[in-house]
Amino acid sequence: MFELTINGQAYQFHFGMGFLREANKTVSEKINNATDKKKDVGATYMIAGIIDGDPEDLVNALDLANKGQTPRVTRALLDSYVEDPDTDIDHLFGDVLDFLKIANATKKIVARLETRIEEERAKQN
Repeated sequence: MFELTINGQAYQFHFGMGFLREANKTVSEKINNATDKKKDVGATYMIAGIIDGDPEDLVNALDLANKGQTPRVTRALLDSYVEDPDTDIDHLFGDVLDFLKIANATKKIVARLETRIEEERAKQN
């Protein structure tokens, strides 16, 4: 369980199967050019966005990971936390990514994305 303190209140974030299912619902792709078959793949895009430093993907991931937790953080509070100049946004990205790397539901996705990134960097050199 990942924990984040915002305005003195501790919030819990769980990057488990519930998070994975909800994140996956955000993007669907056709499977092998099939006309009627689709696969939900939003988590991959969301995690890639976090790796790229996209604050919108970061807030979306935190919002989904807090779903079902008590207390429930609001999107407005997450937005203001990310926008706050006192928030170390790079550290927050790093903490969330580190947790995604060890969570059973997401660690394979992160590893696959990191491998692709390294392969692309190797091609450019």
